[in-house]
Amino acid sequence: MDKVTKRYIRNDTDLKAVKAGFRFDKDKADHVVEFFSYLRHTIGEWAGKPLKLLKWQKEDVIYPLFGWVDKAGLRRFRTAYIEIAKKNGKSTLCSGLALYLLAGDNEPGAQVYTAAASRDQATIVYREASRMATTSPLLREYVLPRDSVKHLSIPSTNSFLKALAADSFRQEGINWNGLIFDELHAQPDRRLWDALRYGGASRREPLLISITTAGFDRHSICYEQRIHAERVLENNSADLSFFAYIRAAEPDDDWQKQSTWRKANPSLGVTVKREDLKAAFIEAKENPTKENAFKRYRLNIWTEQEERWMSMQRWDQCSGAVSEEELQGRECFAGLDLASTRDVSAFCMVFKEPDGSYSVIPRFWIPKENALERERRDRVPYLTWAKAGLITLTPGDVIDFDCIRRDIQALGDVYNIQEIAIDRWNAAQITTQLAGDGFEMISFGQGYASMSSPTKELEKLIYSKELNHGGHPVLRWMMGNCATETDAAGNIKVSKKRSLEKIDGIVALIMALGRLAVTGEPIKSVYSDDGIQFI
Repeated sequence: MDKVTKRYIRNDTDLKAVKAGFRFDKDKADHVVEFFSYLRHTIGEWAGKPLKLLKWQKEDVIYPLFGWVDKAGLRRFRTAYIEIAKKNGKSTLCSGLALYLLAGDNEPGAQVYTAAASRDQATIVYREASRMATTSPLLREYVLPRDSVKHLSIPSTNSFLKALAADSFRQEGINWNGLIFDELHAQPDRRLWDALRYGGASRREPLLISITTAGFDRHSICYEQRIHAERVLENNSADLSFFAYIRAAEPDDDWQKQSTWRKANPSLGVTVKREDLKAAFIEAKENPTKENAFKRYRLNIWTEQEERWMSMQRWDQCSGAVSEEELQGRECFAGLDLASTRDVSAFCMVFKEPDGSYSVIPRFWIPKENALERERRDRVPYLTWAKAGLITLTPGDVIDFDCIRRDIQALGDVYNIQEIAIDRWNAAQITTQLAGDGFEMISFGQGYASMSSPTKELEKLIYSKELNHGGHPVLRWMMGNCATETDAAGNIKVSKKRSLEKIDGIVALIMALGRLAVTGEPIKSVYSDDGIQFI
């Protein structure tokens, strides 16, 4: 191994590449860096000044991405995944790379495309590339921009750069040597990715670059690429052609510390202004609905949904011990949320304490047969929770309602369950069975009229530290998943539609609180409606 190659080994995957015959060619990397020196900033305080690459852009991205070559001198990397927080110079870097692949890569008939979830987003990279080209002393003489159709061409080499429309998955015959996917996390599905990714197969050294901030949809093409990037960085992949660069805070880092901010923002103090970051932090700290946005865009942390309803710091302050033995025989109200037959079902009992606070005991069930598959897909430790007795695995690949019924019967023998609130949609059979077992089953709607008041009550109890949930890990995960909806009148409800992961335990908790709060009012049994009859 030569000294230059040894210097640019970043991880064990690079070591495997050396053994496979790849080496580092510094001249190749320097050629890209030199190309950038002929570009100009086009907006903001540096407009018109030469584009000087930041240290992380040069040493962590461009050098390894373009310097590693095979025995024939062709690039090692064919796909790149770059994930970094907002305002760190992603668009500038993307635009410069797009221009290099167009004009500096020595590719006859180069075709470079910028793609994104919308034409407007794809145009961001194109517009900056166009401005860079027309202000560059190297490019402006022979690059022809047609901004009205988002097309930048070099007639002398029959090359062009073009921004793609969002529906370009319908196009065929695209033959790119460079493809830039901007903000991959925003792709609504994988159709565009799948339609374009193999379009460079006939080129000598095609390069697909996806560059993004963190997202929240863990079933997306972006998260799929992210997981592959992690495997590459951890040397758990045999893929030597995939380049990965991720700058992010860890989910368990203290998001309020400035040392955490630096981990995710290598351009801090340059393109990321400290005062702007601090102002965004203060806003997020004072408004929990902004917390997830700060974590995603500013710290590059993947969150469970776009907006978080509840500050997890507030939730964790209610994690005092709950003694199930001391609550035996005590009066309580319960909520049962069955969800779908293949998802998590939840049962929450709420006890009012003599001091006016509330204690919570939850129970959860999932089908045993798909638990491992779900754990791998969702990256949620279902099996670990099951081994710890925090969740019950029911036989088969769908929820066994008979198992839930037996468990609730056993709980009824130990605790004085006054009522069980239930959304009776798709739950008629178990509702009838539990009523036959002697439980008072109460119909509880999922609209604003039923959910708003207890949802606001739960929020108040958490903020006043009058709720004690015992720090149950499954219930905590579900609270972290919770997003809400609000109507024009200011009513609020937790939203399964907006919460990408499970929140069934929180729904059950809210229903239980709702019934506990109205115990002085006449109780409406589900069997007072004509829709269900007890035989």
